[in-house]
Amino acid sequence: MDHTAHHEGSTHDHHAHRDSAGKGMGGVTWKSAAKATLHCLTGCVIGEILGMVIGTALLWGNVPTMVLAITLAFVFGYSFTLFAVRKAGLDFKSAVKVALAADTVSIAVMELVDNGIIALVPGAMDAQLSDGLFWAALLGGFAVAFLVTTPVNKWMIGRGKGHAVVHAHH
Repeated sequence: MDHTAHHEGSTHDHHAHRDSAGKGMGGVTWKSAAKATLHCLTGCVIGEILGMVIGTALLWGNVPTMVLAITLAFVFGYSFTLFAVRKAGLDFKSAVKVALAADTVSIAVMELVDNGIIALVPGAMDAQLSDGLFWAALLGGFAVAFLVTTPVNKWMIGRGKGHAVVHAHH
């Protein structure tokens, strides 16, 4: 049967399914949401650490270093998706649109949580790269950001948003 013809005129919402395995939220598993979150987190970690290293090496203050780190987190987060969908055959303009749609909310939530934690940990903003406090606050922030962002991604993917946009191009 022609799949297109089968669904033509159908009002059936495939994203609203709930199954007995407890997937809910559009049949999205926690595993797939966690994988999408790890994908974004990887880019965020690379960009943020690189930004911290550059800002520290240039003897910048906290604010410009954080701005650079957050900017690079978005750049690296988007680039992972951009390269994947370009490899799948999308033109550059379409690939940029997919990356922005797929990752903006996820990266924003991650950056808000992890930088918020760093800002709230006493002494973390003044810690140097060689201090255990710096790394504990940063890595702890990433861990909490992962835990907060995974349900956000699960919800978005279940509604055909966020990382779900990427799957249409694989």
